[in-house]
Amino acid sequence: MAHWNCISALGHIAFAFYAAIVLVGGVLAVSSRSLVRAMVGLVISLFGVAGLYLLLMAEFVALMQILIYVGAVSVLIFFAIMLTRASADGGEGTGPGRRGALRAIPAFLLPTVLLVHLLFRYRVAGADIPKNIPVADLGAGLLGSYTLPFELISVVLLAAIAGAVLLAFEKRGTN
Repeated sequence: MAHWNCISALGHIAFAFYAAIVLVGGVLAVSSRSLVRAMVGLVISLFGVAGLYLLLMAEFVALMQILIYVGAVSVLIFFAIMLTRASADGGEGTGPGRRGALRAIPAFLLPTVLLVHLLFRYRVAGADIPKNIPVADLGAGLLGSYTLPFELISVVLLAAIAGAVLLAFEKRGTN
């Protein structure tokens, strides 16, 4: 019995660790004045979400989180930041200021207190451990008859990215 309590405690500690990573990254992304630092906060937060997926024993989803969001989306955001005109000192904005920070506190606390109250009042039972689905079956289920539309969407996204780069370079050339 003590063995299971130790494993459960380690699971709670791991969850708290990854949740703290998500929160720290989120606060850095929202409160930073520099767009590059905000993007680093987003990357930190997305890595924490991947860790939470690992705790749920969804290794494939965690890997896709890292490859798609941390890798591709973050690189796309980085290119968007670099293609726009920003000041050399990194001060793109004035930041939320004291009033913005004071408004953020109740915006965070109200849903948190409400959720904790509802969870303690209506005691939600834990869900059963889901069965592990092989990655081949997952891929067949996700892309079985939708392979062509999926590939067409990727071509449309590539065209949109190329168009955005072209517009940014044309705009930069006229100024």
